[in-house]
Amino acid sequence: MSLALDPLLAALKAAGEDTRLRILALVSRSDLTVTDLTDILGQSQPRISRHVKLLFEAGLVERHREGAWVFYALSRGGERGKLVDAILATLDPNDRLVARDRIRLDGVRTQRSAVAQAYFKGVAENWSRIRSLHIAEADVEVAIRNALGNQRFAMHIDVGTGTGRMLELMADRTERGIGVDFSHDMLAVARSGLDRPGLAHLSVRHGDITSLPVPDQSADLVTVHQVLHFLDDPMPALAECGRVLKPGGTLLVVDFAPHDHEFLREAHAHRRLGFAPDQMQAWFAAAGLEAASFTALAPAEGVTLGLTVSLWLARRTGANLSSIGVAA
Repeated sequence: MSLALDPLLAALKAAGEDTRLRILALVSRSDLTVTDLTDILGQSQPRISRHVKLLFEAGLVERHREGAWVFYALSRGGERGKLVDAILATLDPNDRLVARDRIRLDGVRTQRSAVAQAYFKGVAENWSRIRSLHIAEADVEVAIRNALGNQRFAMHIDVGTGTGRMLELMADRTERGIGVDFSHDMLAVARSGLDRPGLAHLSVRHGDITSLPVPDQSADLVTVHQVLHFLDDPMPALAECGRVLKPGGTLLVVDFAPHDHEFLREAHAHRRLGFAPDQMQAWFAAAGLEAASFTALAPAEGVTLGLTVSLWLARRTGANLSSIGVAA
C-alpha cells in the first residue's frame, strides 16, 4: 500500500475525527444516506453533510444517486480502500459509541426491510407463477455456479439485479459485486436482502441496462439473469455488457428458450418469448463477445407446457471498444 504524502495526510485527517470515524464504521456495514446518518448519529443534517463531503473528497467513501437520494458507501479497492480497511480493523467494535451506532443502524435496516418486503409481497405471486413453469430455481443456480467453474472474480456486475440474488449466489467467489437496476422499489428489496453479515462487499446502484454506471473494462464477470425478455431489443444491453467487461472477462446470460406462452407477454410484460442460440450468438459477436458454452435446462418434471431455461456463457474478446457495433 502506498500513497503520496499529501493524499495520505488528507485521508488520515479526514478519518481522524470522531464523527467521521463513526460514519466510516457505519457505511462499512451498509450504504446509507445523509438522512440515515442523521438519525443514527443524532446530529444535524448540515453537520453530517459536511462530514461525508470531507470523507468523499478524501476518497474514503463513494456516493451514488438513486432518484432524489444519494447513498454513501465505503471505498473498496485501491490504496484508499486498503487504508480505510486498515483504520477500521483497529477500531474496537465494542466501543460504547460504535456499539450504540450499530444498534441504531439495525433500526434503520429494520425499517428499510419492512418497506421493501411490503413491495415484494405484491410482486411475489407473479414471480411464483412463472417459476412454476420451469425447473426449480435451486437447480438453475447450481447450473450457474457449475457453468462459471471455480474461478474467482475481482468485480461482478449483475445487470437488472432485481432482488440481488445473483450477487448473493456468487458472493463467495467475488471480491466486490455491484447490482444495477432501474426500479427503485427493487433496489430497496435488494439492499434489504444483502444487508447481512458476510455480504458487505456487495452493493446496488440505480442505472439503466443500456447505460451502466460502471467504467469501461472494469468487470471480470457480468450476469444478466432473466432480464433480456423484458426488452424490445436486447442488443444495446449486450453491447453495454461488452463495454464494461475486461478483455477475457465473462458474461453469463440466463433466459428462456423460444416458447409460445403469450400470457407472459400480456400479463407479465415479457417483450420477447425466449431466445434461440443462434440469435444470442449473433448478438454476442456484435457486442465484441465470443460464445463459450450453452446449456439448456428442461422444464420441471410433470410440466408438459413448461419453459426451458437457457444458460449462455461468453467472453470478451480483445476488440477495441470503437469496433463494437449495435446491430439489430
